[in-house]
Amino acid sequence: MQIRTRMCISIDGYVTTPDGRPAQLVDPNFGPGNYGFVEFQQTCDAVLMGRTTFEPAIGAERWPWADLDVFVLGSHRPVGTPDFVNVDSDPKRLLDKIRAANRGGDVHLVGGPRTIDTFRSLGALGKLGLIVLPLMIGEGMRLTPTVSTDMGLTLESERALPGGLIEIVYAVS
Repeated sequence: MQIRTRMCISIDGYVTTPDGRPAQLVDPNFGPGNYGFVEFQQTCDAVLMGRTTFEPAIGAERWPWADLDVFVLGSHRPVGTPDFVNVDSDPKRLLDKIRAANRGGDVHLVGGPRTIDTFRSLGALGKLGLIVLPLMIGEGMRLTPTVSTDMGLTLESERALPGGLIEIVYAVS
């Protein structure tokens, strides 16, 4: 099992808009199925995220993780959370639950820099995947400095995607 993240980042280093929405939502060409997120998630058996990332899914028209085990790092269980979702405030305990439930596949870490750095500091993050968007946001949340600059990244791959996007994947040590 490997915990991997795949997130969008603007060329000026922002992973969210000023109001906290994911950077890809600024791209007028973004839509369901864009950027390979669906294909990426199909290679995983579970999804892990912080509560802030999770909460919008509770009232969503379609549950985004239909075939995946869902784990949420949060101080409380949000109202309306399905019973099968694992919520825990302790990242080490949540990581133990993920490992115990693992069916042999990888875990998609969805979330912001704080959640990413939390699991990186536990030595659990295996890959950091970035989709570089050819646009500038100007403000919002940056990937760094929240994610430690001593992360120990080794470039694993890079490739051009349609629309001027670039995917970069780093192994984390």
